[in-house]
Amino acid sequence: MSPQTDTLIYDRLKEYFGFTSFKGNQLDVIRNVLAGNDTFVLMPTGGGKSLCYQLPALMMEGVAIVISPLIALMKNQVDSMRAFSETDGVAHFLNSSLNKGAIQQVRDDVLAGKTKLLYFAPESLTKEDNVAFLRKIKISFFAIDEAHCISEWGHDFRPEYRRIRPIINDIGTAPIIALTATATPKVQMDIQKNLGMSDAAVYKSSFNRPNLYYEIRPKVDESREIIKYIKGREGKSGIIYCLSRKKVEELTELLVANGIKAHPYHAGLDAATRARNQDDFLNETVDVIVATIAFGMGIDKPDVRYVIHYDIPKSLEGYYQETGRAGRDGGEGQCVTFYSYKDIQKLEKFMQGKPIAEQEIGKLLLMETVAYAESSVCRRKTLLHYFGETYPLDDCGACDNCLNPRSKVDATEDMELALETLQAIGDKFKIDYLENVLTGKGTTLVKSYRHHKIEQFGMGSDHNERYWGAVIRQGLILDLIDKNIENYGLLCINDKGRAYLEKPFPVTVTLDHEYKDEGEADDMPVAGGKGGGAADEELFSMLKDLRKKVAKQQGLPPFVVFQDPSLEDMSVHYPVTIEEMQSISGVGAGKAKKFGQPFVDLISRYVTEKEIVRPQDMIVKSVANRSANKVYIIQCIDRKMDFADIARAKDLDFEELLTEIETIVNSGTRLNISYYIDEVMDEDKAEEIYLYFKEDAQSDSVDEAMRELGGDFTEEEIRLVRIRFICEQGH
Repeated sequence: MSPQTDTLIYDRLKEYFGFTSFKGNQLDVIRNVLAGNDTFVLMPTGGGKSLCYQLPALMMEGVAIVISPLIALMKNQVDSMRAFSETDGVAHFLNSSLNKGAIQQVRDDVLAGKTKLLYFAPESLTKEDNVAFLRKIKISFFAIDEAHCISEWGHDFRPEYRRIRPIINDIGTAPIIALTATATPKVQMDIQKNLGMSDAAVYKSSFNRPNLYYEIRPKVDESREIIKYIKGREGKSGIIYCLSRKKVEELTELLVANGIKAHPYHAGLDAATRARNQDDFLNETVDVIVATIAFGMGIDKPDVRYVIHYDIPKSLEGYYQETGRAGRDGGEGQCVTFYSYKDIQKLEKFMQGKPIAEQEIGKLLLMETVAYAESSVCRRKTLLHYFGETYPLDDCGACDNCLNPRSKVDATEDMELALETLQAIGDKFKIDYLENVLTGKGTTLVKSYRHHKIEQFGMGSDHNERYWGAVIRQGLILDLIDKNIENYGLLCINDKGRAYLEKPFPVTVTLDHEYKDEGEADDMPVAGGKGGGAADEELFSMLKDLRKKVAKQQGLPPFVVFQDPSLEDMSVHYPVTIEEMQSISGVGAGKAKKFGQPFVDLISRYVTEKEIVRPQDMIVKSVANRSANKVYIIQCIDRKMDFADIARAKDLDFEELLTEIETIVNSGTRLNISYYIDEVMDEDKAEEIYLYFKEDAQSDSVDEAMRELGGDFTEEEIRLVRIRFICEQGH
């Protein structure tokens, strides 16, 4: 391209966008698009993909058709383009969110030549009236954004993306630019093949984001860990990703209860709420968005300082794209993921019922994620290798594995054995099959290929599959083993591997992490030298004595002040303020204010005298466990509905309903059930049970109450009055 053209490109860059220079490959890409050639752009999040089609669209004759997967993304892009232009008509979108009048306005602007970029969802592009309209106008080129959606091997496969090429052919051919932030060699090949652009010029930017820090943590006490983490970064913007809408709502509620400004974001919210929550995050009214993967695509917030994965993503592409939303301005970006193999098993269960081919792909992508999470190799090296890029250093200095390296073991001979075995079995097998042959597992499949008869079978049985997985992955990173792109996951020895067998060189591997699930964690040292979760028995005894004293002063049974589980929780977490007391199990704000002061005073003195270092990071406010059932029950009781109707609506028997109500009340929520007791019980009987709990009861045991009160009272009656008594006296 001529120097004059380059000068024009720079002039238009300054005129339209206010920039004086390009990032990375942007200039080369723009030159290729202006020349009318097909272009494939692989550029990580934050690399400036949008400019690669926005600037040529403004410079070329006609309208650029941009195909994009999300309405929120389109709106974001269109607003951005209009901010750069004097006329609003320069960019438009056509999708299901527009009414007929708005659609006509868009078409009028396009026909009048005002519009240079027209955004479509792939579903809208297929509509006959849109196809007919596009045939009437001059199209400069088609831009397919988030092009990985085309591939079944991508992390966000959308079948409607597969129909883009036939629709383009139907409208009339024009050059294509396909853009994505995440594509393995397999996905890249799939995209180019499907779009009929195998001869396209390919522009790949490095996947390395040197400002990002990667860390995997065991998924143990993760909610408390997240609160502690965010509290240490007050005022900084962050995103937390969860796999389910339910978990998004629960975690948001917990963060808000702990004084963190957070909003939820998922597809179950109405469009107005999603848009408001997104704007609040962009405008920094809130610091944290808790979201499903529905959030973030195309969101241009440059100063997200951390991305937390509460649940590990289904693929490394998803992980890379979501972590890539941190530090887009080149500043600090922390990427922390909580990992438990149980989550992988859950994801595998979700796949059941899908077509077998889809399940196979999903499982292979999941296993790549497991390998990444459990590996002790540099995270950056592993991640870049997955995307077909070599990272030259062994220590990136910005991941948990490099900052806290595990000891390495010599694996030179084991690498030889792995390569010899792979050479012997051929190139039709995946990593788990090779592990089985090495460890001597004579599975049905191994026997069917008669590989239990080869010399190498079982020669690696002194190590487990986890160890051999680490050796094989090291072979992939060292480029001694190839992973087949056409038949993804199949391994084969390559020329470098064969050369290694002729002339081995020293190879070391670090043993993979073994993450324990919740409940299996090693005891965590806490205050007073007690094991994790162990109550301080001396303090517990003192708290019981104080409870007796307070109860006597208030004229109440001790269990109404605080129940034993609450005292145990206090003797683990040592609350020394009323605010901290509210986070203790079964207390809540009302009880903390009513009874809490003498208890926090005692605990504070005890902590000082014993020189206890409190586990303050473990003290977070809990949120009452209000499932959909519980919220419904609370609302029904507020409306004074009959208990039988409430139970029937939720398919509960009466005893189950009472248990739910007791759980709600014990977690600190006050309910007024007097209307129901007055309706179903004799007033004198209700009064007698109430007086028993107020004056005679030593505990809240229903069995003791039945023994003391005699056979005239049913268990249901006693439980109902006990609920009223605890609400009136204890809350």
